[in-house]
Amino acid sequence: MSDGGIFDEMHGATGQLRRPYAAFKTWFDAEAPKRLRAKQREAEDLFRLTGITFNVYGRAEAEERLIPFDIVPRIISAREWQKLCRGIEQRVRALNAFLHDIYHRQEIVRAGRLPVEMVAKNDAFLPQMIGVEPPGGIYTHIVGIDLVRTGDDSFYVLEDNARTPSGVSYMLENRETMLQMFPELFSLNRVAPVETYPADLRRSLAASAPPDSSGTPTVAVLTPGIYNSAYFEHAFLADKMGVELVEGQDLRVVDGRVAMRTTLGYQPVDVLYRRVDDGFLDPLNFNPDSALGVPGIMDVYRAGRITIANAPGTGIADDKAIYSYIPEIVEFYTGERPILENVPTWRCSEPDSLAYVLDNLENLVVKEVHGSGGYGMLIGPAASRKDLAEFRRKLRARPTNYIAQPTLALSTVPIFTRSGLAPRHVDLRPFVLVSPEGVKITPGGLTRVALKKGSLVVNSSQGGGTKDTWVLED
Repeated sequence: MSDGGIFDEMHGATGQLRRPYAAFKTWFDAEAPKRLRAKQREAEDLFRLTGITFNVYGRAEAEERLIPFDIVPRIISAREWQKLCRGIEQRVRALNAFLHDIYHRQEIVRAGRLPVEMVAKNDAFLPQMIGVEPPGGIYTHIVGIDLVRTGDDSFYVLEDNARTPSGVSYMLENRETMLQMFPELFSLNRVAPVETYPADLRRSLAASAPPDSSGTPTVAVLTPGIYNSAYFEHAFLADKMGVELVEGQDLRVVDGRVAMRTTLGYQPVDVLYRRVDDGFLDPLNFNPDSALGVPGIMDVYRAGRITIANAPGTGIADDKAIYSYIPEIVEFYTGERPILENVPTWRCSEPDSLAYVLDNLENLVVKEVHGSGGYGMLIGPAASRKDLAEFRRKLRARPTNYIAQPTLALSTVPIFTRSGLAPRHVDLRPFVLVSPEGVKITPGGLTRVALKKGSLVVNSSQGGGTKDTWVLED
């Protein structure tokens, strides 16, 4: 199944079945294709009943869509996972140290390891956070690290999601669906559990509460509302954690605390897991027209009387231009070489890099510095001459807005099709919880899969689907 030098996670580089998939393949070969097709339809029905949907913006229809789910799990060995965990923890600790530094002494800039304009001219840098000490010293309470694989032992970090990483509800529902439909598979394979994530999240958030919180900290999830593309996830996590789901209109500042409206009056909130962007968080400090945030919440935050997860201003840590400096950032704050490598990156803000990108555009992937969801990007090998010409114009007009990377030979994992198993490209987003008590990485994550043959775009907004991700226990 390995094709053109692409590493297949089930059959390896040589076509020999890899050990993590051995028990699954034995089971799959004994199953009737008709039963598996019925199970695939059953999975779709389960997702529809549960209401697991996402919104596609910028389209005329703009309706809620069902995210495609594939019943073939992606399987990772315990040894592979241990290496990934070491690299992820190293990276997350470095990102947190970096955020503290750039909002305080900016030692990395003073040392000449990061150009001052990377901070000063960065839209994601919040001057309002300068000198602010988050409770417990944590900026990135929830992180999603996007990983890609190109070989048996070759993993790369594609990007860091340090603002409001989404997709954990799909990870949990994918596992629930597989457990419900194929319980026998979990008796054949020792799969590490992911279902403790909501309890782990609540525990981690509570541990990050301000020091003057009395008793059990009160946690709430702040959502922009039902029209947000990730609203299902906001409601899902609040329900699973057993905490209130609130909108900005449900909150106000009372006696120097942020409080939420309840049937017993306004009750103080200690930790707010916010899914609202920085600019809309506080109309008194940011966008004055915002109706999604809480007037004065930043004043309470600066006074150390509420924890906001993730901290305002964390967006600079997942900026794609900053990403290209992450190897230096990891080394600067940990004194170690990065365990997980970056994808080689050209910063189009630099004249030599821009010239190279313009000359080799048909072979590169170009991304917006603040882009997400697969929007605003160019995949050179799949682009038309018209697309390439348009992107050349964009690059010349606003070079600082773009970075470019080589087109990686992403690994493939089988999906179930009418004609049997077929390889498709995948990435992986493990979810990381950070608190003063330490770093916890859920064993698995969200595997996104490009359902079209040959496609490298895995985003659900661009036609990708998801899989259950298994980490095998020793």
